[in-house]
Amino acid sequence: MITVRKAEEKDVTAIFGLIKELALYEKAPEQVTNTVRSLHHDLFVEPICEAIVAEENETVLGFALFYTSYSTWKGKSLYLEDFYVDELHRKRGIGQLLFDEVVAIAHERKMARMDWQVLEWNELALDFYRKNNALLDPEWVNGRLFFNE
Repeated sequence: MITVRKAEEKDVTAIFGLIKELALYEKAPEQVTNTVRSLHHDLFVEPICEAIVAEENETVLGFALFYTSYSTWKGKSLYLEDFYVDELHRKRGIGQLLFDEVVAIAHERKMARMDWQVLEWNELALDFYRKNNALLDPEWVNGRLFFNE
């Protein structure tokens, strides 16, 4: 039976492994500069983000990592930074379970909206979000600065 729960300290290594798998899937494994230690710190020591995991038989199969953001137009929002299910366990509804839980958390916390990014070539993800009635807005261009790279 698959369960979705709040991530615990014991899950950090598994979550980080899935992050590396996600980077490989997105054709950018060399861009992962985060570490297990930093992820642990940011989730549990001085929390700036949160994660949930999907597990079966005490094995983490997927995760969602998110944090509170703010819209000057709408107010408190939830930003879904990453969301990934191990390739061997896809097509079992695990992604939907994780996504639904993040949406429930956003509602419970009375967030004005939920945001995320998706690569334009990732048709599987785009179809998933469309199935969930998400607005995929082509108007906005992402801006980003890197520090200490």
